Amino acid sequence: MIKVTDVTKYFDDFKVLDDISMHVRRGTIYGLIGPNGAGKTTIINHINGVLTPKCGEIKINGEPVFENEKVKQSVLNISDDWFYYSTFTIKEMARFYRNIYPAFSNERYEAIKGIFKLDEKRQIRKLSKGMKKQVAFWLSLSAMPDVLILDEPLDGLDPVMRKQVLNLVIADVADREMTVLVSSHNLRELEDICDWVGIIHQGRMILEKPLDDLKGSVHKYQLVIPAEKDDELEKMGNVLHISRTGSVRSVIIRGDADECDKKMQELAPSLCERISLTLEEVFIYELGGLGYDFTNILV
Repeated sequence: MIKVTDVTKYFDDFKVLDDISMHVRRGTIYGLIGPNGAGKTTIINHINGVLTPKCGEIKINGEPVFENEKVKQSVLNISDDWFYYSTFTIKEMARFYRNIYPAFSNERYEAIKGIFKLDEKRQIRKLSKGMKKQVAFWLSLSAMPDVLILDEPLDGLDPVMRKQVLNLVIADVADREMTVLVSSHNLRELEDICDWVGIIHQGRMILEKPLDDLKGSVHKYQLVIPAEKDDELEKMGNVLHISRTGSVRSVIIRGDADECDKKMQELAPSLCERISLTLEEVFIYELGGLGYDFTNILV
């Protein structure tokens, strides 16, 4: 659905994107994560057709995005600074969306109106930040996009409304194979909804996998082992991180789960427990491997 191929972008002499490629498949939710300044918003603005790359290409449904009206009518973006006309009411902004997006559904509009319970006669600028976000999702989902791009989209929403909004998005993915690209620092939230994850760092894609594969290839153990086995643990292959709290060692190791279990048992542990890594822990480890100092975070 979304294909980014070998894209490079400079702002003056600074390379923001460095030969980046990514593939967001139809009907999936793809989480794009990375530290501040990694290039997430820049690549999103290329996918939106706002920016053009120095080299490489961006296509949606096999068509280039930049200055392509047909493609842009099927793509919607909700960012932290979502655009609206400052004098418009919700109803007036909905009329604007109807004129721009041919697939806009009045039935969908009325259904979401009943969920959010906002007065469509109110000016958007007079609403709270959370209410503005509700309006953004209300109008965007009513436009029935093929692609929904979300850049830090849930800031300002209370927990109940965050859940409600995510349920609406997931329903559209399931019912009509809408494709979602979401960038957020809330990795716990992404972990609940994403099928695929891409980790971007310094303008490069360092990892892109299905979420289950990503979490299934790296394992975390808590061990209590004899002191004489410490050297054996330190020299063990594919060990990514070791920390110690009292007599308990926390070990992160890459490889097949059964093979890793076998390696741990060879240390004659009095305690051995394999714990699933969270997406946040995977993210921290991957960046730690690129030179970040995250000593003793993964415990």
